[in-house]
Amino acid sequence: MALENINWYPGHMKKTRELITENLKLVDMVIEVVDARIPVSSRNPIIDELVQNKPRIILLNKSDLADGNENKAWTENLKKSARENNAEGIVNVMRVDSLHGTGIKELLSALTDYQNRINENRERKKTLRLMIVGVPNVGKSSFINRLTGRKATQTGDRPGVTKGKQWLTMTNGMQLLDTPGILWPKFEDQNVGLALAYCGSIKDEILDTDSLALSLIGRLMAEYPKELKERYKIDELPDEALEGMELIAKKRGFILGGGRIDYERCARTVLDEFRSGKIGRITLEKVDASTDNNSKGKDSSDCDDNNLEEEK
Repeated sequence: MALENINWYPGHMKKTRELITENLKLVDMVIEVVDARIPVSSRNPIIDELVQNKPRIILLNKSDLADGNENKAWTENLKKSARENNAEGIVNVMRVDSLHGTGIKELLSALTDYQNRINENRERKKTLRLMIVGVPNVGKSSFINRLTGRKATQTGDRPGVTKGKQWLTMTNGMQLLDTPGILWPKFEDQNVGLALAYCGSIKDEILDTDSLALSLIGRLMAEYPKELKERYKIDELPDEALEGMELIAKKRGFILGGGRIDYERCARTVLDEFRSGKIGRITLEKVDASTDNNSKGKDSSDCDDNNLEEEK
């Protein structure tokens, strides 16, 4: 499925760049929210450019939907990459599940420790002010709702829900500056566009969802066959993605008159069930593949090391 011609850059995203630049001086730290299933594609390089060395936490959100081994591997990989590239602004990489609250307590504790450190030698203590940034549909709104303890922002499994700047108060008194999701104007790497489309960061309305789902099924057949077979009660997967899609449709009864396959309904079902985690915990971008391309290391064990590191 070709995505090279997609140019999804709504006007409010241009304004988001301006908001980040204008308000960066008002905050003490930036929290960059990333989709744990696609840690490379959901990190917008524009954010590095705009935030520069402002203290930052990279947050691997939706970690409950991602492969547990890869969650740990990516946490360590991104920390290592920050050290090797002298990215002094990145003070930690953490993972959370905003929907269920996993990792939020550890994050709040780490933020409190950081606030205490920056106030240590100040006569007038300062409440930490944070800016939240990230591409569309990585779960920023659910994350903010969790931190504020109320339904403070609009949420939904659709990109581009947040429309403007919002200052919000967290349950511990810290201040959050939310910004709309930001994407780059076009995708130079088709794989990045596909990964974002699979996870819902690009509006389905501008995509050929049949082809998108067919592509995703091919990926899952190759990388997560066990999960695919269990979800759709398939004994043996065929060799071709199209045959796999047709088999899923038959298993679910997505049949039109005359025995024709309802490809559209099958496509939307597969995309929805992947995005909601019903197919299984799946990470589409692996650390070992990143190692091949970027000479990065991998640690595939799993643990909960979420302590905020000292600012360099």
